[in-house]
Amino acid sequence: MKQRVFLYSLALASSWSLGAQPVRAASDYASTCNGLPSQSALRAALKTARGQANGGFNLDMWATIVNRDGVVCAVAFTGNDRGDQWPGSRVISAQKANTANAFSLPGLALSTANLYSAVQPGGSLYGLQHSNPVDTGVAYQGPASNWGQPNDPMTGDRIGGVNVFGGGLALYNSAHQLLGALGVSGDSSCADHNIAWRTRHTLLLDYVPAGVSGDSSRPDNIVYDITNAPGLAMGVSAKGWGHPVCSAAATSIAAGLPATR
Repeated sequence: MKQRVFLYSLALASSWSLGAQPVRAASDYASTCNGLPSQSALRAALKTARGQANGGFNLDMWATIVNRDGVVCAVAFTGNDRGDQWPGSRVISAQKANTANAFSLPGLALSTANLYSAVQPGGSLYGLQHSNPVDTGVAYQGPASNWGQPNDPMTGDRIGGVNVFGGGLALYNSAHQLLGALGVSGDSSCADHNIAWRTRHTLLLDYVPAGVSGDSSRPDNIVYDITNAPGLAMGVSAKGWGHPVCSAAATSIAAGLPATR
């Protein structure tokens, strides 16, 4: 009797273990990420963007791409090793990608930079930053030696998370189809936005339909319209979609980013 109970428990534990780590067919993964850049293409575009003046601290970067369902399709970094850029920015880049995808639509793109003022107390989206938490089991699973590689442990899973400063952009192809989003992290939030913008442009996924920036040539661009208000500890965005200024250089660069297609 005891032996039968032991064997049953062992079989049950094995089924749980197998269920927790499903095997994915390569064909299933390819179809899930169809139309989105490969890890090598993402890394090449990110390195090109990082190599330009961005108004930040000239740091190496992380980037993540998710599909329309929030599934991670690629993770990359610009340095020679995973430790050459802030380790914490790996998950932040994925969080930004998830946010830009989760709150953009086929007809309206919202960058993560556009969300900063809206989620402050009294803002139109206050509390949004506390929704859709990061799945820490996905974020930190697997060996760290695979982080930022084609087999990064996050790939194939939904990461979740909401991030409300610069660096996340929705991805639209030439048919104006919303495919997912890109997240970039590793420098100041303003530099992250500039680098993400140029990365998306290089990947030819910036056929953006509309946005809230007020600039029809850059619909989901970062907005710098926050001014200090008397008696308030923080500034107020004139349009409600403003982002804090990081540096004069980053602000100037954002105004001259490539127009969307």
